[in-house]
Amino acid sequence: MNFASDNTAGAHPDIMAAIVAANEGRTMPYGHDDGTEAARQRVCEVFETEAKVFFVPTGTAANGLAVASITPSWGALVCHETAHIFDHEGNGPVMYSGGARLIGLPGENGKLTPDSVEAATLEGRGDEHYSQVRAVSVTQLTEKGTAYRVDEIAAIGAVCRKHGLALHMDGARFANALAGLNCSPADMSWKAGVDVLSFGGTKNGALALEAVVVFNPALGEEFLYRQKRAGHVLSKMRLMTAQMEAYLADDLWLKNARHSNAMARKLADGLKALGVEIIGDVDGNQVFPRLPAPMAEALKAEGFLFYDRGADDQGRRKTRLVTAFNTPEDDVDAFLATATMAAV
Repeated sequence: MNFASDNTAGAHPDIMAAIVAANEGRTMPYGHDDGTEAARQRVCEVFETEAKVFFVPTGTAANGLAVASITPSWGALVCHETAHIFDHEGNGPVMYSGGARLIGLPGENGKLTPDSVEAATLEGRGDEHYSQVRAVSVTQLTEKGTAYRVDEIAAIGAVCRKHGLALHMDGARFANALAGLNCSPADMSWKAGVDVLSFGGTKNGALALEAVVVFNPALGEEFLYRQKRAGHVLSKMRLMTAQMEAYLADDLWLKNARHSNAMARKLADGLKALGVEIIGDVDGNQVFPRLPAPMAEALKAEGFLFYDRGADDQGRRKTRLVTAFNTPEDDVDAFLATATMAAV
């Protein structure tokens, strides 16, 4: 009964079956196969535009290579101070870019604001003693479990256009955000000003699958060379890109996200009914409750796994619960039943 991360889930059976099917026969390596090209075209269809599409096995590689493609080594990229690229990727984006600086900014609910982005961009602009801001990155969902609304992305995109900056979106949980918003993939990406998207699949039912989708035709010409140099051009690429075909087929990616979002919402609603405070909005598959210490201990004793980030000033445990595409509803019910007993 694991609510620690969506990374604890395995791969969806349809995706495993697609890998097995792609394993038959012989085809050209390094992405020069019909299956990989079909996967590229399918991504373009989903996003309703022509784009350059590159496949890598990890989110860190996707983000690092994406950042490197839009930020020179002498430049800087603005992101939220809780962003995964800033706080959880071991300086990977800095390494891939050859030394670009990441500037982490505060913001409520894990979100950047247009004003804060513009202020950071203008600080030291044109002064050789400052790292020059050349790009911005937003995280969708944010590390606080919230989703940028389309107008919020567009407002940041407008600042980027005004100052000649590229806009990257870390979409490790893009599907979860999209499932909670009444819009299309295009609305939430290039139509709102996103130049480069790290389109995640691994957290949502894939085995190892991320795509870097370059919407801006002026970008991406060097990406394949950066990808090869970084060791992320797989020789048997078809076994990775077959996942994308299955992931997008019959809207499997959205069905998976809708289920995990529904399980998160059920957890949040059940805990709220017990008087537990939930920090922030539940826009996807992450819930941040402040659990009374006895409740947290009772849940742990029953074998529930979740991140406990210590006590707040009232002694409550600052926790994070994450649901996955295959989280059983019975596990959610059992969690809430144990929480209810501990609340009595």
